[in-house]
Amino acid sequence: MTKKIITISRAFGSGGRSIGKAVAQRLGIPFYDKELVEAVAKESGFHADFIEEAGEYAPVNSSFLFSIAVSPNPMSMMHTMSMADQLFVYQTNVIRSLADKGPCVIVGRCADYILREREDALHVFIHADMAHRAERIVRLYGETKQTPEKRLNDKDSKRKIYYKHYTNRNWGEAQNYHLCLNSGLIGVEKCVDIIVDVAKMYE
Repeated sequence: MTKKIITISRAFGSGGRSIGKAVAQRLGIPFYDKELVEAVAKESGFHADFIEEAGEYAPVNSSFLFSIAVSPNPMSMMHTMSMADQLFVYQTNVIRSLADKGPCVIVGRCADYILREREDALHVFIHADMAHRAERIVRLYGETKQTPEKRLNDKDSKRKIYYKHYTNRNWGEAQNYHLCLNSGLIGVEKCVDIIVDVAKMYE
């Protein structure tokens, strides 16, 4: 089975977005990160800034899993859901629609879980050690009042909560992905090479 859909999950500061974009360019297929936010905004009517922030960071007290458990059609219960849960439903629909359109690379937003039953999907998790990621975010985004380590821990913690909340799986756990790559150890370019090579193995 051709692996034409590639999802990239990543620890903050590991270079996952850059890797995903380079993979898409190498394969000549669409890349969805900011573009996914725009598509969800158009579909949902939510402001892009809200989607950007809330789209990967779930409120702890949301009732989404209960809503899904009691309803086979989440769209029918939209009026009872929190805005964050409504957003997840819209994101799910958009991600499935993009995958149905053809080959692409999708970054974040539980795409690996949403597309878990597709045999043509390759799911990748990018990570790196704290020191590597701390150096990278300071170099790319500059200094803030928070230490780099605090910024990394906060982002990672929120992503873990979001992922667990909407998937009931553990974020970053190897069994949820086909490939787990340490970008700090092997480098961004080598990560790109490996993902492209694996995707092409199934052509």
